[in-house]
Amino acid sequence: MTDAETSPVPGAVPAPVLDGAEPADGSRTRSRGRRSLLLGTAVVVLGAVAAGGVVLAGRDDRPEAPAAGPRTGTAPVVRTDLVQSERIDGTLGYAGDHTVSAPRGGGIVTWLPDVGATVARGGRAYAVDGVDVPLFLGATPLYRTLEEGVDDGPDVRVLKRNLKALGYGPELADDGDFTSGTAEAVRDWQEARGLERTGKVVPGDVLVQPDAVRVTEIPGIVGAPAEDPLLRLSSTRRVVTVDMPVGRQQLARAGAPVTVRLPGGRTTSGKVSRVGTVARSASRSGEGRPSGTAGADGAGGGGASGSAADATVPVEVTLAKPGDVGTLDGAPVQVDFTSERREDVLAVPVPALLALAEGGYAVETPEGRLVPVTLGVFAQGRVEVSGAGLREGMKVEVPLA
Repeated sequence: MTDAETSPVPGAVPAPVLDGAEPADGSRTRSRGRRSLLLGTAVVVLGAVAAGGVVLAGRDDRPEAPAAGPRTGTAPVVRTDLVQSERIDGTLGYAGDHTVSAPRGGGIVTWLPDVGATVARGGRAYAVDGVDVPLFLGATPLYRTLEEGVDDGPDVRVLKRNLKALGYGPELADDGDFTSGTAEAVRDWQEARGLERTGKVVPGDVLVQPDAVRVTEIPGIVGAPAEDPLLRLSSTRRVVTVDMPVGRQQLARAGAPVTVRLPGGRTTSGKVSRVGTVARSASRSGEGRPSGTAGADGAGGGGASGSAADATVPVEVTLAKPGDVGTLDGAPVQVDFTSERREDVLAVPVPALLALAEGGYAVETPEGRLVPVTLGVFAQGRVEVSGAGLREGMKVEVPLA
């Protein structure tokens, strides 16, 4: 092969020989002179790869080396796992935001909690006409008067479980039967709260929620009639909510691990806990959260507001270590979703790649041999490579900064 066939610039020095062949004149100096030309081509090609959304690390733009040849070091070919990810914007908050209204029956609101307060089982949720309404935990709200003679039901089970958990009626059975023992436990509970010992519970005496709650907003007003919404609550479970573009919905798989990037550069781990099934446009989401994607250049998605291209589905991420986020609430974060994973593959640092003038890529050994390679996944500053002549541990040349 002649110089004219392998060099994109007339008069360039001959290319280093491919793996398995000897230099025509036995010279290695001429091979080194070619590296600057090949590296220039590699920068252009790899830059295009990075602009396509692959996150690359450890690559600095460098001017073409002088004619004497660039300064180089070596790095080993390693066997490793490579994980390619895409970064999507999200918002840190709490799960299950919803509104609570006072039950029908009137009355005046006499106490409301503060925003940010948490309420556990038995704690005071709000007060009407000077009477505290405590929180009970369960899946079924109290929708009827509960007293002796009432039909069995799941609401009775909720009442009995909470009385027992609060220390009233330790012998109560875990069932939906309102017995005389249940009525006695209710009277003891009422007496401890300074109420009349009626032995019955009516809707509005307690607020039933699936778990402990956190107050996020207070639409109610102390002194106003208990008719409109009183509180906006969420669970106490820390989550990240992501508006996932529908075009990248395949990235979000229930149970898949993710990395959450917090303000200040810290990271924490999590997993996808819920993937929505109904798409919504950005103009109708009403969440006030940023949405979009960021690849290697950090650029987000575009398109006209409210168009099909802007449609998203909600994705919820549960944090493995909620304590890592401290008291942050409503803070913008970024979530790295795995788009591809390659295990037990050979890899080299990205700067070790040489783009050949005749097409394809190679790596160069310290002896001046070019080893042709086929590229795979780019991730963590490395690239998956395969090809004849490659082996784990062999050295390849890498430009020095």
